[in-house]
Amino acid sequence: MKQQNRGRRSWRQRGKRAAAMLALLPLAALGWLYSRLPDRVYLEPGQTLALPRFAWVEPLGARGSQNVASTRAVGSYQTTLSLGGWLPIKTIRTIVTERRQVTVCGTPFGVKMFSEGALIVGFSDVEKASGGTTNPAKGAGLRLGDRVIRIDATATEDNDAVKAALEAAQGNAVEVVYIRNGEQLQTSLTPIWDESAGQWRAGMWVRDSSAGVGTLTFADEERGTFAGLGHPISDSDTGESIALRSGEIVPCEITGCSKGTAGSPGELKGRFLSSRAFLPGIRINGENGVYGTTRTPFTGQTMEVAFAQEVETGSAEIWSTVSGEAPRAYRVQIERISDADAKRNMVLRVTDPALLAQTGGIVQGMSGSPIVQNGRLVGAVTHVLVNDPTRGYGIFAQTMLEQAEIVAQRAQEPELAK
Repeated sequence: MKQQNRGRRSWRQRGKRAAAMLALLPLAALGWLYSRLPDRVYLEPGQTLALPRFAWVEPLGARGSQNVASTRAVGSYQTTLSLGGWLPIKTIRTIVTERRQVTVCGTPFGVKMFSEGALIVGFSDVEKASGGTTNPAKGAGLRLGDRVIRIDATATEDNDAVKAALEAAQGNAVEVVYIRNGEQLQTSLTPIWDESAGQWRAGMWVRDSSAGVGTLTFADEERGTFAGLGHPISDSDTGESIALRSGEIVPCEITGCSKGTAGSPGELKGRFLSSRAFLPGIRINGENGVYGTTRTPFTGQTMEVAFAQEVETGSAEIWSTVSGEAPRAYRVQIERISDADAKRNMVLRVTDPALLAQTGGIVQGMSGSPIVQNGRLVGAVTHVLVNDPTRGYGIFAQTMLEQAEIVAQRAQEPELAK
């Protein structure tokens, strides 16, 4: 009898736990939905706020024409999203603005960038006169990817400045100011005379510039800006995003391509067309692309920019240049869309036989290739999936347009100050 009572109590306890878990499921589902919904949406004046990817979500208490009434005037509004118009989930920012048009490009460009400070890309031990080796930089706590901005009183904007500062020290300890993970730090090191090289050395290799090939996404000739890549330019050795001191883009011709395979991403090979005039300079090397100002007209097609909530899974195309200087359209499928990840909004799969035959899918150098759907610019290619080169990531065009707006505002500031 006692065993039966204990068994009944055990079943009751299990039942209570199961009921408690079932009660938490709706809360967990709402938490998941909250994290997946966007923090802001853009609308044209009078456009109904609809989220096709979340068909069951709508503004709180807004039905039919009421959904449009508060968004007729250009401006910024708070909107509470809800389930079925009655259960509030998340309050977001609704920005009502005229829909923008840009020149969609897909053309290749060469990038030349100069970093703010000297980036440490390697270490090399120095032989001591007394025998053995040492490494002053490592001994001072410096690491791969640190950005040296000053040695004593010398601003180290390039490799020559680093060499000059070490030479000036003549073996005395120097103060090194550097940036690591966005934080400014300082340390002290003592250069060592390298007899074989005939110079003072710190045991570190530094780089002050970078060059590569990418794809121009769009140009906004009305505001005089351009956008490309969809991701930052990073150092090839350290993987660190390059802190921009100055940069410029130049015309480029694609001369070849190494085909991508599983585990080995391919790469476009290009040639800078130095005989032509340089295009305007880069103002931002940010987490979602490179941006700059321009008064030069770009070749491309004028097209509306889609708001992020309008992007759909299904058929689309990318405009990319995999040979020569002119882009062509290739068919892709947008397999997945996410508002939660600011840098990876879409998963794409290349379906075009011609592109698959030539490149194997998405390769390095195609970053920035415009993604077009339903006659609008919806995004840009950013990365390839290393284990499956037929698939890759994309970023919303709306996000890139926001960054281009920041560039336009910064360009106006000197004019306003006059």
